Amino acid sequence: MRHRLIVPTAAAACLLLAVPASAADATPGAPGIGDSYYPGYGNGGYDVSHYDLRLKYQPATDRLEGTATVLATATQDLSRFNLDFALDVSEVLVGGRKAAFAAKGDHELEITPAAPLASGRPFTVVVRYGGTPSAVKVGGFTSWLRTRDGGVAANEPEAAWWWFPSNDHPLDKATYDVSVAVPDGTQAISNGRLVSTTSRLGWTRYSWRSGKPQATYLATLAVGRFDITTDTTENGLPVLNAYSKNLGAGAGAAKASVERSAEVADWLSGVFGPYPFDALGGYVPDVPTSYALETQTRPFYSPRQFASGSNVSVVVHELAHQWYGDSVSLKDWRDIWVNEGFARYAQWLWSEKEGEGTAQELADYTYAQHPAEDAFWTVKPGDPGPDNQFHAAVYDRGAIALQALRNTVGDDDFFTILRKWPTDRAYGKWSVRDFEVFAEKVSGKPLGELFDTWLFTASKPGAPAARAAGIGADADADADADAGDGAGVTVARPKSWKAIHATDTVHGRAGR
Repeated sequence: MRHRLIVPTAAAACLLLAVPASAADATPGAPGIGDSYYPGYGNGGYDVSHYDLRLKYQPATDRLEGTATVLATATQDLSRFNLDFALDVSEVLVGGRKAAFAAKGDHELEITPAAPLASGRPFTVVVRYGGTPSAVKVGGFTSWLRTRDGGVAANEPEAAWWWFPSNDHPLDKATYDVSVAVPDGTQAISNGRLVSTTSRLGWTRYSWRSGKPQATYLATLAVGRFDITTDTTENGLPVLNAYSKNLGAGAGAAKASVERSAEVADWLSGVFGPYPFDALGGYVPDVPTSYALETQTRPFYSPRQFASGSNVSVVVHELAHQWYGDSVSLKDWRDIWVNEGFARYAQWLWSEKEGEGTAQELADYTYAQHPAEDAFWTVKPGDPGPDNQFHAAVYDRGAIALQALRNTVGDDDFFTILRKWPTDRAYGKWSVRDFEVFAEKVSGKPLGELFDTWLFTASKPGAPAARAAGIGADADADADADAGDGAGVTVARPKSWKAIHATDTVHGRAGR
């Protein structure tokens, strides 16, 4: 607010001095955090440190009721701010005082506190809400997956809107307490450690805690009837896996895959450095989807991932994300390669370990599989665009780029890079170009041309570039000189190819 200049009396001057200067200059926080692909996602003006969610869910009706307490700090003098949310809100308090609120657009909750919030000061927001998540559509879809015995929140890049209000972008990570009451005989699965279970009057409350920073899309909730297994790793980490009781004949294959999570995590710790969280596991609900998602500490798997039998490769992919994507997150959704390229490459390294095809053989085969005119090469993994964010090229061409990096810098520097990046930058947010600079620093080599060729060029790298990076060398040696790109050359398919590409739908958006 701005006021006319009036010369005050002495008493009035004292009163004016008591008013924070920031209050006069407070402005609204931006309704988007500035993402290049999704400008309306996230919000400006504040930073969240913790979400406390106290929920009640009735599977029979898909009714969700909740109270969210959001702890945040203003990053500007703030007259109002937004949270991303799509359910019905009944009350909002800021700093214990009732605040005005209104639904704006399709997923914005605009909040006006009773008094402006000064930059640098912490504040608390309490939101009371309810709704039927599966019935709420934003942009024609819902990220809430209805099941025969409950519901599931697991999607990327948006999932939080249907079950809790948030600053919905990976730039604003926070810790979580998620407490959910469900009818006796039903379980509620979420991230992190299960800290308590209590029952009263026909309802059981499950309380989960995620003590490390977590992006909003990595928060998950699954309610249903599950078979639950528990264990601990050699290092004492609690392992909790959950399988819907409705999986039928596919239950065995699902368990044969996900029950190897501790083994896979131990192996990945040797590749990427110490496991970054304090809990481990996975869950397979009764959903019709085909994708999986690296929900932090407890990945989500669709039953269809195991329809043809066990598949440990998808477990490797999602657990690799705990380092690349969860602990170290992307700055902007265009930086998706720093998640997916590495998770795919982890599958290649697992194949190498299992004697089912080396990463080099997988890179050569992938390169030969796609002729120059294939649209596969028009997608730039380093900036694929929102419509191609989960295109196969982000995964496969993205993994070829890592093999090219490995061949260029040598195994010692390459595996040092793979370990130090998630260790030195744990719980932070970084871009593709940040990784390039980091790799140059570790290796002492200029890598700009390599990254541009394999990540930022909308065409197939030709034979000279491929040969320089050690990709498709055998194929090129026998290729027609005029083709120059391995086109038409037959390369033996590695044994692991089928299992790896059974996970080609690991990510996607539900209900679209």
